[in-house]
Amino acid sequence: MLREHLAQKSLGEKEYFRWRGGEVSRIEGFTDAVFAFAITLLVVSLEVPNSFDELVETMKGFAAFGVTFTALVGIWYAHYLFFRRYGMQDGFTLVLNAVLLFVILFYIYPLKFLFTLLISYGLLDRVLGFEFRGEIAIKGEQWEPLMVIYGIGFLAIFLVFVLLHWHAYRKRHALALSPIEMITTRSSISAYGICVIIALLSIGMVAFGGRYRTAMSGWLYALIGPLQALNGIIFGRQIQKLQKDSFTMASSSD
Repeated sequence: MLREHLAQKSLGEKEYFRWRGGEVSRIEGFTDAVFAFAITLLVVSLEVPNSFDELVETMKGFAAFGVTFTALVGIWYAHYLFFRRYGMQDGFTLVLNAVLLFVILFYIYPLKFLFTLLISYGLLDRVLGFEFRGEIAIKGEQWEPLMVIYGIGFLAIFLVFVLLHWHAYRKRHALALSPIEMITTRSSISAYGICVIIALLSIGMVAFGGRYRTAMSGWLYALIGPLQALNGIIFGRQIQKLQKDSFTMASSSD
């Protein structure tokens, strides 16, 4: 199993965060199976080309598949880190995990649909001039509900991660989190909270914005990168200060 192999290799482990996850749990194993099924759904609609022209058209759709696949891998990795760091298997965690899997399975096709429109029709066709003769079509007025659908799915996924890390922080004493681990947990809550806020703003812009609201609602997601970097800097400095203070106290005691 990939998760077990990565855990043995200690992928993602930090020296300041003790891993509490032991053997791969049934929750993690079930989650991996669902993610594998979701990836299968991405490619199941691809038929074997009957000609070179059909092969070329299929290849043009691989970019959208790659972006969607990368997004799934990113979500899986966040899930992997959470269960390695906290090892929680209580009822509340189980319910949130089930919600996450439901959202992923439900939104896998809308996600692929959106990225196919943006990459195959938008980037490859209109910008780079590669003619794309796919079967996906959308009317101008349908972009607004599409962005709302995407925003709701994006919001739901990262809200689950906010709640998972909030639950871990709430159980910080039972988990015996160190001060640095508590800061890291708050950093995760803040980072995923940024994604939730951006999704809410995007949905609100589509619903109440002006003429260019749909396009601007999409560009809002570009703010996530800079805001995440700022979040990392703020909490990173808190960790550095705590480590420095701990080193100073240890030196003075010697």
